[in-house]
Amino acid sequence: MSFALTLAGEQLIARPSGALFWPDRGLLCVSDLHLGKSERLARRAGALLPPYETHETLLRLEAEIEATGARSVICLGDSFDDAASLDGLDEACRLWLTRLIAGRDWIWIAGNHDAGPLEIAGSHRAEVHLGALVFRHIAEPGAQGEVSGHYHPKARLAGKVWRCFLADRNRLILPAFGTYTGGLWSHDPSLTGLMQPGALAILCGGAVARAIPMPRRA
Repeated sequence: MSFALTLAGEQLIARPSGALFWPDRGLLCVSDLHLGKSERLARRAGALLPPYETHETLLRLEAEIEATGARSVICLGDSFDDAASLDGLDEACRLWLTRLIAGRDWIWIAGNHDAGPLEIAGSHRAEVHLGALVFRHIAEPGAQGEVSGHYHPKARLAGKVWRCFLADRNRLILPAFGTYTGGLWSHDPSLTGLMQPGALAILCGGAVARAIPMPRRA
């Protein structure tokens, strides 16, 4: 079950997967896919992780596109774990991604890990303004109607850690959608300084997107 919310007068849906859907525009928005993270770690002689996260992330992304019937997709930055990660994808995943993009208005927003995979199809933007909303990678203080990512917010409920959206009257911060992504606690000063009193944490990762008051203390 998804959670409906309003931002700048627009009706949006926070889905249990961590994706955001804008029904009036048929638009699906995801953040921080970090495709190719296991390959990047191996390339830089870091920790060796099972190299299946790109397949799993694309599987969930395809499921969201099919479930919502999205005609447009916005990826809110850090779609690839670094500038070389696209080259490290196996051919099957590259073709899979190309198939998902085909026939859709697909926008890659630049992140701090990648400036946007310019050699792949889709539009490449620093930020996007649609109606009363602005989509960018990193939240800007004082912004209105802002949808962003970057922070990978998470919160704890009943002893379990959940990825979460953070929402208030002015902004919405999306959780990381990628499989191998860590998180920043909602009570971190970087987030409590951005979010207004009364902000919600919309927990996701299970079958239901559940809203609770944003935790501001450890």
